[in-house]
Amino acid sequence: MKLKVLTSFRDKLNIQIEFIAKDKPLAARKFKSELISKIKEIPQMPYMHRKSIFFDREDIRELIHKGYIIVYKVNEKESAIEVFGFTKYEENPF
Repeated sequence: MKLKVLTSFRDKLNIQIEFIAKDKPLAARKFKSELISKIKEIPQMPYMHRKSIFFDREDIRELIHKGYIIVYKVNEKESAIEVFGFTKYEENPF
């Protein structure tokens, strides 16, 4: 399966990385590196992570990393994983 990282995810991640980097630049780089590594593993077992609490659908899953929720869709038709959500403590993230 192909991995597609959508702009909605990338923008929110970059905002959070910039925020973390203000106080701890090394921690920000480490966080981003670890997160990207975990995301790259998703295509091997796309249904390994829990079903989304935001969407009542089997094809939308959530990867949890250090309290952050990364939401992705398993698109069987296109044989792709679409990473689109990044949230933590938001009341209405989507």
